[in-house]
Amino acid sequence: MRPTVIVIPCYNEEQRLDRKALDALLAPPEMRLVLVDDGSTDGTLALLREVGDRRPDRIEVLALEENSGKAEAVRRGLLQALRGECEYVGYADADFATPPKELIRLAGEIEDRGVDVVLGARVALLGHDVQRSPFRHYLGRVFATLASLILKLMVYDTQCGAKILAANETLREVLAEPFISRWGFDVELIGRLTVAGATIHEVPLRRWVDVEGSKVGLRGMARTLIDLVRIRRALSRLRTEVAKGSSR
Repeated sequence: MRPTVIVIPCYNEEQRLDRKALDALLAPPEMRLVLVDDGSTDGTLALLREVGDRRPDRIEVLALEENSGKAEAVRRGLLQALRGECEYVGYADADFATPPKELIRLAGEIEDRGVDVVLGARVALLGHDVQRSPFRHYLGRVFATLASLILKLMVYDTQCGAKILAANETLREVLAEPFISRWGFDVELIGRLTVAGATIHEVPLRRWVDVEGSKVGLRGMARTLIDLVRIRRALSRLRTEVAKGSSR
């Protein structure tokens, strides 16, 4: 496994953050973490600093002054990770619905496949343990269909909170500008990378469990669906700019 940094955005996770999961994620000596506090109003930042102080060589804590949303927390965390020495970066949800073992496996998959991006995909297959509520599953299928149309890619699951990316100049350029949507930013990230020529593979997760306490409610989901329209326009403009640049 090559040196990899995983970013974990945290907002009011004092009561839910699993320290054992953090330790398990650090099992490979090549793995490091960037824990991002997104302006929490509880004791999350103090908890993250306590965790970081125990393993300062493996864990970095980034504190945002105010709550900016998951998109900005992930973007800032990835940029921070890219400042260090690593070959891959990634991000995962603080609830560890994607278990540490699966994140470590994805970090190995990107190297084995020789691609720029690996996306974890929540696919219910025989022999796999993927537990999703029917409501979230079917809403996810609607969202994925719309995302596929926008991205012009047959992507199954843009919103799974487990992604590994090559730490290269293309990624730095893609992360230079903030994302449009606080929660639908994964679609825009994949779109920006696709326009930049990145190779992307989806890998079915062997285990994923829906965890209670999601920060995204029905209103947030509806807002994210609306954001897809704005993302579509932004990606269309980006494709046009790239096409014009290549024709000169």
